[in-house]
Amino acid sequence: MAPYRMWMLAAAFGSFALLAGAFLFQALGWAPCQMCLWQRWPHGAAILIGVLLAVAPNGLWPVLGASGALAAATTAGIGAYHSGVELKWWQGPSSCTGAGIGDLSGAALLPGGAADAPALVLCDQLTPFFLGLTMANWNMVFSALLALLWGWAALRAWRGA
Repeated sequence: MAPYRMWMLAAAFGSFALLAGAFLFQALGWAPCQMCLWQRWPHGAAILIGVLLAVAPNGLWPVLGASGALAAATTAGIGAYHSGVELKWWQGPSSCTGAGIGDLSGAALLPGGAADAPALVLCDQLTPFFLGLTMANWNMVFSALLALLWGWAALRAWRGA
């Protein structure tokens, strides 16, 4: 197997690991906001591209590698946007920041105001996760690294190196 194909598969596995981690932390009680959920979709695409890469003829490897780089760069971009919203550098979508709805909880949005309703997770709440960085920050960093890995491997595949 060509080394660049191995690197692309490693990048796809990186997206799998990030997505699995997101689901694990969600199961442990770290509820995701809407933008957190948006960041998961490109990881799913990168994983699918990795599966296709495992069975595709080598003539498609450069295209699949470039597609994987695009998917990883997309989730890194969403993570960067989300990070800026958390830091109040710019306004996020009103559907995710609660702009103009006051201090509502999940219970207040349900009929009868159920007391056991989950809290509404807003995208503009800065919640440090590890080393002072949020999950969006970490996703941005690791996804940018995965995009570079995908891109480097795709370029090598295109050149036939």
